[in-house]
Amino acid sequence: MTTHSIQLGLRENFAQFSLLVVVNAFVGAMVGLERSILPAVAEQEFHVAARAAILSFIVVFGLTKAATNYFAGRLCDRFGRKHVLVAGWLAAVPVPFILMWAPNWEWVVAANVLLGASQGLTWSTTVIMKIDLVGPQKRGLAMGLNEFAGYLAVAGSALATGWLAARYGLRPQPFYLGVVYGVAGLLLSTLVVRETKHHVAHEARLNNDASAESLSQREIFLRTSVGDRNLSSVSQAGLVNNLNDGMAWGLFPLFYAAAGMTIEQIGLLVAIYPGVWGVAQLFTGAWSDTVGRKGLIVWGMWVQAGGIAVTVASSGFSGYAFGAVLLGLGTAMVYPTLLAAIGDVAQPLWRASAVGVYRLWRDLGYAIGALLAGVVADAFGVKPAIWLVAAITFASGLVAAVRMTETLRRNVARPL
Repeated sequence: MTTHSIQLGLRENFAQFSLLVVVNAFVGAMVGLERSILPAVAEQEFHVAARAAILSFIVVFGLTKAATNYFAGRLCDRFGRKHVLVAGWLAAVPVPFILMWAPNWEWVVAANVLLGASQGLTWSTTVIMKIDLVGPQKRGLAMGLNEFAGYLAVAGSALATGWLAARYGLRPQPFYLGVVYGVAGLLLSTLVVRETKHHVAHEARLNNDASAESLSQREIFLRTSVGDRNLSSVSQAGLVNNLNDGMAWGLFPLFYAAAGMTIEQIGLLVAIYPGVWGVAQLFTGAWSDTVGRKGLIVWGMWVQAGGIAVTVASSGFSGYAFGAVLLGLGTAMVYPTLLAAIGDVAQPLWRASAVGVYRLWRDLGYAIGALLAGVVADAFGVKPAIWLVAAITFASGLVAAVRMTETLRRNVARPL
């Protein structure tokens, strides 16, 4: 591909962008396999009683995904995007087979090491590739479409596995879907997806972006983590967002079951949250291109806190469903907007690495949230653990409100 043949923009790269949306739907569907039934598998098949032990699969998933996210950004800069994407799918293929036939809980935890590595490589790379393709315009819309596909697939997969589990049992039938997801994602990524690093070089040339070449990985890490007010605000908000998601993933199914919900009701409730999250991102990502990033981030964290509070304060299906809707809406306000803000601030030649650092912190939230929720639930009960996470989420919104400035550049010239 020559420099003259490269164009930036969603419309200009619609076919390849759409293909990456489909690939990311399969990425989301892989993690959705576990959302509604794995805590029940822990309790009913492996007789794991302690909440912290049950949530161990989320802890190892979060730690592995966080570390892989960081290296995915660096590997994408060094070796190209497509190779990293294919490697991620190769890591995913064994996961459903292990979940189907695991003889003990330790095998399930090991499967989540592979799942975390796969998610870190595949989801990070599809994000980076879409940012590459669209350039500086419509970045929020691009991230909204990416996260819409991923999290709508999470919801659909969670709903499907809950339905299958209610009719055929917890294992192995619900995990047959994962075999289809893994094979489809691997074939599409290997045979059809094209490399996008040439688009990065083209954007850097258009922007005369030479200064980024002098930034070391250490400098990028420090700038994204603590040095830059906006990048570090985004990183902490991402961490807390996934902290509450890790809690919801692990504790909400147990909380619903203790309240007398059936496995089908639990599957539906678990699907509502990522379903609303996924669909609403079609609008919130594009909305951030118009109204800016900061307001959506701050209010999104506060709406999430409200959704968690409504859930824990309710005592029936309708209240739980309303809380899940609020949690999904708040997360939709935040999720694509945080990625778009990273794209606003980071320069093209070190943007993939900055995305990797942000996703490192964000997905550490899974591990921190699951560990914190499990320890507090074992010590004080499930409800106090959920209330604590709601308070942390509200505080994160306050941090963004005080520390962050608007990152959207409203007068960026369109690429030539």
